[in-house]
Amino acid sequence: MEVSIIIAQKKHYKYAEEICNTIYASALQRGTGIAKRTPEYIHKKIDNQEAIIALKGEKFAGFCYIESWQHGKFVAHSGLIVHPDYRDHGLAKKIKTYVFEYSKKKYPEAKIFGITTGLAVMKINSDLGYRPVPFSELTDDPSFWAGCQTCANFEILKSKNFKMCLCTGMLCDPKEPKKEVEKHPFNKNILTRLKSIKEALFLKK
Repeated sequence: MEVSIIIAQKKHYKYAEEICNTIYASALQRGTGIAKRTPEYIHKKIDNQEAIIALKGEKFAGFCYIESWQHGKFVAHSGLIVHPDYRDHGLAKKIKTYVFEYSKKKYPEAKIFGITTGLAVMKINSDLGYRPVPFSELTDDPSFWAGCQTCANFEILKSKNFKMCLCTGMLCDPKEPKKEVEKHPFNKNILTRLKSIKEALFLKK
């Protein structure tokens, strides 16, 4: 499948609403919480050269953007999405790999992290060198956690004093020796079990 993955420019503003709608529809389909974003927010990311878009000709195929925290000490990749017409071709991993390498160049001193409930994203992250970590190892910038307010699970996060939620925290420190990263290979069964335990604890009536 011939898809171009590039740093988004102003001419790509026209895809912003479709991007937001696709992210939200995917979250609803999976039954997971997600922090909503607006087209204006996507425009801002494009202006800052912190948005990556995948295009099949002139059609939107995928997207991801970068956020930085604590003056570039931490970097997160958010809004990773593939349009339904282009799924099951490995495009999500290609986009994630592109934004990962781009982040290391743009923020060479940053620790790269993310929070997610998706096992597919966890697998991609693990392949790139991320490892599961407690939220205490992530940024403590209030503005990051404020971004979770539109997530359906925000009350869970708040009730746990922002230390735990249905999401799993994952972190990649480019300065960490590779042999240390390899001690934490992706184990789908363990993470599936962890997700089930969290759901049983947090979603019980």
